[in-house]
Amino acid sequence: MSQLCERCKSPLTLTDHDFSCQQCDAHYARQPQCPECHQPLQVLKACGATDYFCPHGHGLISKMRVEFVPVKQ
Repeated sequence: MSQLCERCKSPLTLTDHDFSCQQCDAHYARQPQCPECHQPLQVLKACGATDYFCPHGHGLISKMRVEFVPVKQ
């Protein structure tokens, strides 16, 4: 599923830090989302590792399965 820019409706590009639009240079924060219930995940950071936890009953989510969605900054 391709994410679209709210300003110009062009496809967004996912980077290591955010979503960006190459057409109008807009930037959107990345929000991790559970692949099961599509709700926001809690980000747990410790000792250089980042883990994702679903507080809606799905427990720890592998970073390979996390979906990222754009949110306005």
